Amino acid sequence: MEELEKIVEIANPQHPHCPVVLLLDVSGSMAGVKISSLNEGVKLFKEEIEKDELASKRVDLAIITFGGEVKVFHQFSPVENFEPVEFEASGNTPMGDAILKGIEMVEERKREYKERGIDYYRPWIFMITDGEPTDMREGDEKWEEVIKRIHEGERNKKFLFFCVGVEPANFEILKKLAPPERPPVKLKGTKFKELFMWLSKSQIKVSSSKVGEKLTLEDPVKAGWGEIEL
Repeated sequence: MEELEKIVEIANPQHPHCPVVLLLDVSGSMAGVKISSLNEGVKLFKEEIEKDELASKRVDLAIITFGGEVKVFHQFSPVENFEPVEFEASGNTPMGDAILKGIEMVEERKREYKERGIDYYRPWIFMITDGEPTDMREGDEKWEEVIKRIHEGERNKKFLFFCVGVEPANFEILKKLAPPERPPVKLKGTKFKELFMWLSKSQIKVSSSKVGEKLTLEDPVKAGWGEIEL
């Protein structure tokens, strides 16, 4: 007996959707000011998106945390359906598996849009980390798969991959993971609030554009939250 296909309800199907996956490092090294600032930033993101009528209908948010384990903390939904909680920092940094899960969720979400005839903007995968992966090493099989999936996904315009490194992140590793055309940005101190304000403004800008339209985002350094890691 064939299994019935799971029907996924997608709100506001008359609007094009912008899927955003947050990959959040909640490993032990994020404890203290960093995790509390991250929690405040995620709440701010929700509040700012909800203030904008178009973005609140068009931005679909998913959250994956990685700290000890990879956890799909929130499945894709309108931002209003996301209820922030206090993330707690613990465990190691299974970054590779988190990235692969994020890409998998984006591809699945795009299939759901296509099945329902819903237009969509290019998805964003937005990773924040203060470390380096503990589940893969440079040159091993998983590393090669992750690099290939990120770089091919960017090159073929399947998604946009952003990486923000928080001290003391390993930027040599992050530079190799990130797409060449979009190197990692170093967070200035613990300016998570400014980072998530930038992210919400960027999504509001995307949401008010036409699908496929080329947009110029505000420079993270000029926005006050980013630094260039030399």
